Amino acid sequence: MIEIKVPELAESITEGTIAQWLKQVGEQVNQGEYIAELETDKVNVEITAEHSGVIKEFKKEPGDTVEVGEVIAVIDESGDASASTEAPAAKEEPKEEPKAEAPKAEAAEETQEETSSTDRPLASPAARKLAREKGIDLKEVATNDPTGRIRKQDVESHQSQPKAAPEAKSEAPAKKPQAAAADQPGKPVERIKMSRRRQTIAKRLVESQQTAAMLTTFNEVDMSAVMDLRKRRKDGFLEKNGVKLGFMSFFTKAVIGALKEFPLLNAEIQGDEILMKKYYDIGVAVSTDEGLVVPVVRDADRLGFAGIEREIGSLGKKARDNKLAISDLQGGTFTITNGGVFGSLWSTPILNAPQVGILGMHKVQWRPVAIDQENFENRPMMYIALSYDHRIVDGKEAVSFLVKVKELLEDPEQLLLEG
Repeated sequence: MIEIKVPELAESITEGTIAQWLKQVGEQVNQGEYIAELETDKVNVEITAEHSGVIKEFKKEPGDTVEVGEVIAVIDESGDASASTEAPAAKEEPKEEPKAEAPKAEAAEETQEETSSTDRPLASPAARKLAREKGIDLKEVATNDPTGRIRKQDVESHQSQPKAAPEAKSEAPAKKPQAAAADQPGKPVERIKMSRRRQTIAKRLVESQQTAAMLTTFNEVDMSAVMDLRKRRKDGFLEKNGVKLGFMSFFTKAVIGALKEFPLLNAEIQGDEILMKKYYDIGVAVSTDEGLVVPVVRDADRLGFAGIEREIGSLGKKARDNKLAISDLQGGTFTITNGGVFGSLWSTPILNAPQVGILGMHKVQWRPVAIDQENFENRPMMYIALSYDHRIVDGKEAVSFLVKVKELLEDPEQLLLEG
């Protein structure tokens, strides 16, 4: 017998939650084949079988919390899949002795169950999770993927078509209104368990606010020069590099330029010491259905505009497809978050501990701007916000940092020359 254990995940991750089993007891599994999906604080991980054989036992159920090194399943290397699946039926046959045709019916059921297990739909972890949450049978979901792999958008598309299933499911929580809210009897409510990732996000945001002396300073940027530069160079940039020229590369370059001038914002506190970081791993906040994640662009100061755009695009896609690795999220010296993509005009970003600085971008809004005492012009303006840890960053330094970001964005030609 071979024990399947929770593998080492990352230095900061010691446990996870069984999201779902990808195989069934009695089913044949090959070496390297996925058998379970594990939800951790940061990403979902698929656990593989290190040996071929037949699954004899699951020691944990979906939703159970497991620790690294804990045994979650047992595989019989010498087992036979057909023998394993027929064993339960042999025990059930005596119960149906009065009916001569019962064994045939049971055999048919066994065959059907065996077929269904081997015909398990090919789907991404994100698709399986959404289908499980919405009560959707993946066998009923159509996909246009040439490999037949069902993706999250296929499940969403399937969910938007039938109307009866969602209505039937919505009745279940309404049957127990008093259990969910005893002080409001008869009122329909729904109690939803927070995912492990959402719990972790909530915990860390609260810890960040309780630990750091967080303050936020604001400024505004005239985006005219950046937008004009993009307009003039976007076609040539795309043709040369195969990637579009977006705002994020400008902001990343501007942040790095400001961090070099004000290095305390690229540091972290460790006990009674300040760890000054001489490298620039910039975290880029990405919103997903599972919650906010912050993948990291490594050594961003060594990348040109095209390299930054490619890396951000790749990390964003991996985040939305739930394919980020633990290594994609570790580290980071400073974070940029863009609430403008959702229409936010003004916000106060929360520090991504143990970092001591985070820059918030917002929506570009055309506003009348005073050019001098007599003239106004409509300009594309963006509010920017810097939240910082006042324990090591003083107000003067924080304000000066944000002014430097503003100056670099309003004169982006120097960024292109440097990058």
